[in-house]
Amino acid sequence: MKRHSGQDRSLTSRWKPATRAVRGGTWRSEQGETSEAIFLTSGYTYDSAEEVAARFAGEATGMQYSRFQNPTVQMLEERIALLEGSEACKIQASGMAAMTSALLATLSAGDHVVAGRAAFGSCRWILDNVLNRFGITSTIVDARDNDAWAKAVQSNTRMFFFETPANPTMDVVDLEYVCGLARGNGILTLVDNAFATPVLQRPLDFGADIVAYSATKLMDGQGRVLAGAVCGSDEWVNGKLSPFQRNTGPVCSPFNAWVVLKGLETLELRALKQSENALQVARFIEGRVPQILYPGLPSHPQHELAMKQMRAAGPIFSFVLEDRAQAMAMLNAMELCDISNNIGDSRTLLCHPASTTHNNMGPVGRAEAGVGEGMVRINVGLEDPEDIIADLDQALTAAGL
Repeated sequence: MKRHSGQDRSLTSRWKPATRAVRGGTWRSEQGETSEAIFLTSGYTYDSAEEVAARFAGEATGMQYSRFQNPTVQMLEERIALLEGSEACKIQASGMAAMTSALLATLSAGDHVVAGRAAFGSCRWILDNVLNRFGITSTIVDARDNDAWAKAVQSNTRMFFFETPANPTMDVVDLEYVCGLARGNGILTLVDNAFATPVLQRPLDFGADIVAYSATKLMDGQGRVLAGAVCGSDEWVNGKLSPFQRNTGPVCSPFNAWVVLKGLETLELRALKQSENALQVARFIEGRVPQILYPGLPSHPQHELAMKQMRAAGPIFSFVLEDRAQAMAMLNAMELCDISNNIGDSRTLLCHPASTTHNNMGPVGRAEAGVGEGMVRINVGLEDPEDIIADLDQALTAAGL
């Protein structure tokens, strides 16, 4: 097994992002394959007992067990690290495995976390129902309010955790300010960047310490497999995250890693085109619904901040109808676009967050997070935007709008 002839940092550091997405981290076996190989193996053999002993002792390099490392998975780790601009990356079994591992690998009993109010429902569930069981407390803030972050800092605060843009309210966090505040107080910043990916936003460039992903979303891009990723410094990834992951086991399968590798080759094309489509669809919806939440529109209160931090606003946004009944009626009238709680797919998908992705938060938690009963979230796909608009037009009309 050998790496691609150019896989050294002096060369890859000169590559542009599109090149890194296609060629970064590529290994090739003696067969000289052009497409990355899938190493469907749980274990490895050795030439001698001394060799395996040296590997387990950390005195020799090489694979030991696919819960520790796997060639296909490691290729994906190297590629995402290159795209993110991070020193290291670990691939996880899912996006929630990535978030949970990043939190639990870092925090201990007695620590405190400050988290943004708007987040994926399962992320809030981890804060409210897992961390507190182990003596880790949290304070929830309106992540759009810079002063709220400063006021929430305690002597035992060890981490800031937020998503930007946030799911599904599309709250935008001032990355430079919040990450700078954290650094000034010796606090690590964990950013969920799944809505943007490194193509549209790189939190590390604004001072973030750790960036986590559901690679299930835009990185795969076609709704095929589950995967997650966590990026950060060599010291944190290898000293904190890697020991936690190898001993608790939330690892990604080689096949899923291979699928995401293939997805990364077209990530930039998809993310930019779907963002372009989303902006066109959002402009139509803006005139038809009571409220729309999309940072790509000048009407969004954080539009300027979003455009400062992001290359484009992404394919996902939300809009608010009168109530749950109207939202359900509109969804049930869709003919082209699908009802689905997934995002990042190449197909246009819509869902009702209050009854799906954020259902487990309960009515009080949803109200605190800004997830109303009339909210609808849309992932704009690669279909012709005029066809998407036509379908939304007839569905909104059917729902009385």
